[in-house]
Amino acid sequence: MSILQGSQILVESLLKEKVDLIFGIPGGVVIPVFDTLFDSPIKVILARHEQGAAHAADGYARATGRVGVCLVTSGPGACNTVTGIATANMDSVPMVVITGQVTTQMIGNDAFQEADIVGITRPITKHNYLVRNVKDIARVIKEAFHIASTGRPGPVLIDLPKDIALATTEFHYPATVDIRGYKPVLEGNMKQIKRAAELINASHKAVIYGGGGVILSNASRELTQLAHKTGVPVTMSLLGLGGFPGNDKLFLGMPGMHGTRYANYALSECDLIIAVGTRFDDRVTGNVEKFAVHAKVIHIDIDPTAISKSVRVHVPIVGDAARILAKMIPLVKRVENKEWLKRIDEWKTQYPLTYTDSEAQIKPQYVVQQIYEATRGDAIITTEVGQNQMWAAQYYKFKSPRTFLSSGGLGTMGYGLPAAIGAQFGVPDKVVFDIAGDGSIQMNIQELATVVHNKLPIKVAILNNHFLGMVRQWQELFHNRRYSSTCLIDNPDFVKVAEAYGAQGIRITQKKDVRPAIEQALATPGPVILDFEVAREENVYPMVPAGAGIREMIEGLA
Repeated sequence: MSILQGSQILVESLLKEKVDLIFGIPGGVVIPVFDTLFDSPIKVILARHEQGAAHAADGYARATGRVGVCLVTSGPGACNTVTGIATANMDSVPMVVITGQVTTQMIGNDAFQEADIVGITRPITKHNYLVRNVKDIARVIKEAFHIASTGRPGPVLIDLPKDIALATTEFHYPATVDIRGYKPVLEGNMKQIKRAAELINASHKAVIYGGGGVILSNASRELTQLAHKTGVPVTMSLLGLGGFPGNDKLFLGMPGMHGTRYANYALSECDLIIAVGTRFDDRVTGNVEKFAVHAKVIHIDIDPTAISKSVRVHVPIVGDAARILAKMIPLVKRVENKEWLKRIDEWKTQYPLTYTDSEAQIKPQYVVQQIYEATRGDAIITTEVGQNQMWAAQYYKFKSPRTFLSSGGLGTMGYGLPAAIGAQFGVPDKVVFDIAGDGSIQMNIQELATVVHNKLPIKVAILNNHFLGMVRQWQELFHNRRYSSTCLIDNPDFVKVAEAYGAQGIRITQKKDVRPAIEQALATPGPVILDFEVAREENVYPMVPAGAGIREMIEGLA
């Protein structure tokens, strides 16, 4: 066995976990770690803000299915990752965040750049560690990656004091992990699976409702097989988009607050919901007292705490979605639902996703449609949060998993650009497009420097309406158009901003120029910022108002 410094043990342990990429920013107490990384095969991607580094690690994880890694310094560096950690935690993203810490003897003494990051992040991590002995580093890394990537995935934080990074010991990397009290159930109870199959076979108006867990468990193929064998239509939550082909005739689109009318009607009138890897988020259910009142519910989820948390479940099945669906598929048959499918087709015809197009101004929905057509639906789309996010979810047809990266649970503005960085590094051969708003793009716009420095061919479409758009929509509809602090009339010139960072910028003010500008961006080998001057007061519809049931949608085409 070799005698190694703590920082060397950390890096060697990361190599054992097949880490080849770290996003981060150095600082005083992590200099020993960065010094060790200088000679290692692990590539360090220098972000321009720690929140950007965390979101990039998150985007890398979502796009690849691997654990994303972020490395920052103590105090403000660690605190700046909190939003990124909370984002990953809400969306069950496997991520390991390594933070530097002041020396162990100074912990608790208000030392320079000290923060109790373990205490701060305890509510928003799956687990976290403060390493107090150099002999624990290898074990902690092994456990952290195991915890982050198994069961319901999530972020794990490792806080490493500087003196522990400098201390020495023998290096031995454990071959296995055995954590007392942490034994995720994977297989699912066969009796419950059979009960679920019986309910499916007896149903006439069933709906499959999939979530982000379908993608996390790599269960997209099994979910598609289940739908095609039974003939049951499918709706996917925001984070589930891509888990079932968006162009499949059985697809209902996204449900909930800004979902399709036919998805919401189907959930409201069905006799059975087959929920897979989803937590029945309030944005999907609306008023839970009015949600699916006639339906029995089968709920498959690896997290037992997610089952019956929001809605009553008749057949709970705890375990890995892919494994459970594989056992269920041989037990189900084509269901008798011709009248149900006919009714759904009528809803699709009567209530399509639509908007009032215009030659006089650019509609944001049109921009998203043109991005879809220009990329042939074969791109990784990241989004910021707000109207841009909802339009992307509605009008881009995601055909495969890990192609839609967005902050769901936390709703983090500023997520899309750094997430695109992580995705582009993780899947370098894919086109990566960030669909952004003019408000949210500015929250991590400094990461353009990271994009340009690394020559990443990321494209950014800013749907520029000079508003904090979704907040303005609520102010219009429910606060008598009192636009309090939502007007962004003094936005910077995004073309000049792009050029200042070394990217190409294109401003588009006319509808006829939308598609040519997108084609130009796609033909450009480097990063391009597309600044689309879109209709200022365009709203996202359909919309379920707060407190209403999901049948009670409003539509107000402008």
